Amino acid sequence: MAEQDGTFDLDQVPGSEVTDQPQVALIAQYVKDLSFENPNAPAVYQWQTQPEINVNFNIASQVAGEDVYEVQLKIDIHATGGGQTAFRVDLLFAGLFGIRNVPEEQLQPFLFAEAPRLLFPFARRVVSDSVRDGNFPPLLLEPIDFGALYMQQQAQAQGNPGDIGQA
Repeated sequence: MAEQDGTFDLDQVPGSEVTDQPQVALIAQYVKDLSFENPNAPAVYQWQTQPEINVNFNIASQVAGEDVYEVQLKIDIHATGGGQTAFRVDLLFAGLFGIRNVPEEQLQPFLFAEAPRLLFPFARRVVSDSVRDGNFPPLLLEPIDFGALYMQQQAQAQGNPGDIGQA
């Protein structure tokens, strides 16, 4: 997919022949940055209480080449118990998407709702494995309705929060 000059060519993706029809292809997905911290080991393994877990998500998108976009799913997890950190996971998981002939009004919903939905199961596995490898029970993140979150953010940006609930 990468050429000598560092650009990406959607025509090299199987099934992406030139046509006037809208086309979307997942070119690659990858861990861009991963950090697992266990600052209170080995004492943390003797704590008697379950840690409180706080999970935050952030989605970003940028142009990576002609008809190619990088979508980044940032997941920050902080587990605390007794005012101390049990563990912390920071993951930046990304995917390259080839997008051609998609109307402008559909591009943002794809990049901020559908693309993260496609990336999430793989990011979820990375988080689970990292927590397990830190000698904690695997952390299985609940599925997220990125479409509802996108619509909620759009409504808030327009000043009409309406009845859209938390996802």
